[in-house]
Amino acid sequence: MKYLRECFIFNIMNMTNVLLPVFYMPPISWFSVFLNPENEIIFEQFENFPKQTYRNRTNIYGANGKLSLIIPIDHNGKREFKDIEISYREDWRNLHWKSIKTAYQSSPYFEYYEDKFRKIYDLKEKFLLDFNLKGLEVIQQILKTEKAQSLNEEYIKNPESINFREKFSAKHPSEFKMEEYYQTFSDKLGFLEDLSVLDLICNKGPESLTYIKNIKQSY
Repeated sequence: MKYLRECFIFNIMNMTNVLLPVFYMPPISWFSVFLNPENEIIFEQFENFPKQTYRNRTNIYGANGKLSLIIPIDHNGKREFKDIEISYREDWRNLHWKSIKTAYQSSPYFEYYEDKFRKIYDLKEKFLLDFNLKGLEVIQQILKTEKAQSLNEEYIKNPESINFREKFSAKHPSEFKMEEYYQTFSDKLGFLEDLSVLDLICNKGPESLTYIKNIKQSY
C-alpha cells in the first residue's frame, strides 16, 4: 500500500496543468490533449466567447466533404463563455442529428453507438458550456474513459498552465500529426483529418482510444 501511495503522489506531482477550451463534439486533436495521462485538465469558462470556433461548431464528413454543424447562440449581450446561451428558435438539434445519421449510417460502427450519440441531441441545456460538458460525458462513456477535469475560477490572460485556448483552429490545418484511417467517403473524396471525434468513433470503433493516444503535436 505504501508503494502504491508513493506512486500516486509521484504521478500527481509530475502532471502538467493544461488549460483547455470546452468544445462541441471536439476534434480528435483536442482529445489527444484531454486524454493525455500526463495532463491535468482545467477547462476555461471565463473567456470572452470567440466566434467561429469549435466552442459551438463541429466538423463531420458529409457526402460532399467537410460539413460544419453550428449551434446557434442567443445574443443576450453576455460575453463570458459560461454565460453564453443556446438559441432554440430553430430545431438545430434535429437538423444536426439528421446530418450525422445521413453521414455515418453506413460507417462500420455508427449503429453500435447510435443510441448513445442520440442522447446528446435529446439534451436541451440553457447554456452552451453545460451542453458541451454533458456531450463530453457521453463521449467518455463511449471511449470507456474517466478523465477528471475541473473548471477554472477566473480568467487569467497569461496563465501558468499550458494554454490551449487558441491551439485548435476551425479555419487552419491541424497542428497535430495523425495517421489516415478509413472514412465513409474517403474513397471518393480522400482523407479529411481532425474532424469531430464522432467521425473517428464511427469508423474505428473500439480502436479509437488507441488512435487518439498515438497522436502527436507537430511541433
